[in-house]
Amino acid sequence: MIASVRGEVLSVGLDHAVIEVGGVGMAVYATPATLGGIRSGEEARLATSLVVREDSLTLYGFADTQARDLFALLQTASGVGPRLALAALAVLEPRQLRDALSEGDIGVLTRVPGIGKKNAERLTLELRDKVNALSGHQAAPGGEAAGPQGEPVDGVRGAEDPGPAPTARLRSEVGEALVGLGFSAKQAEQSVDAVLAEDGQDRLDTSTLLRRALATLGPRS
Repeated sequence: MIASVRGEVLSVGLDHAVIEVGGVGMAVYATPATLGGIRSGEEARLATSLVVREDSLTLYGFADTQARDLFALLQTASGVGPRLALAALAVLEPRQLRDALSEGDIGVLTRVPGIGKKNAERLTLELRDKVNALSGHQAAPGGEAAGPQGEPVDGVRGAEDPGPAPTARLRSEVGEALVGLGFSAKQAEQSVDAVLAEDGQDRLDTSTLLRRALATLGPRS
């Protein structure tokens, strides 16, 4: 198991970052919140989970071990793969997700695209006892404590684009990322338009727009 990676961030995309480790550029898939906590050209350290399939090796990265352990735990439930597990962590903060599973909060769990009422009920049934065993405050990679809400560790700052992207490109990139997380094209378009109308294109880069669009989608059933 690759428990963590540390190195220079070569690039940051909407769904992954490339981190150089020992001269090798490793693609690490992560949530928008995690990607928003790293910056191209600076050093980053992420907790990681390697998912092995017959035809692929995919590395997923997290700001702290709490999120990584929840990612692994979710996949022990029937019908949950890495994509759905990552979507859950993109929509819900680790503490929200843990509490929802522990308390059987179906309304919170169904905020995640791909999780309906029946699936949410099954998840709470299968994972309630397991999630209660997880610590609510865990050490981040390298032994440093992470924040209670999975805050970025090791003094890593938020990512910034060199300048504001044209509105059309912002809509296209963020819309594709939201659809990739499981939301419908209509939901993606409406959430992006709502954020742009409220904040204005000139004040947003792609990673910020994606995080804010997710926030508007999260409370929906």
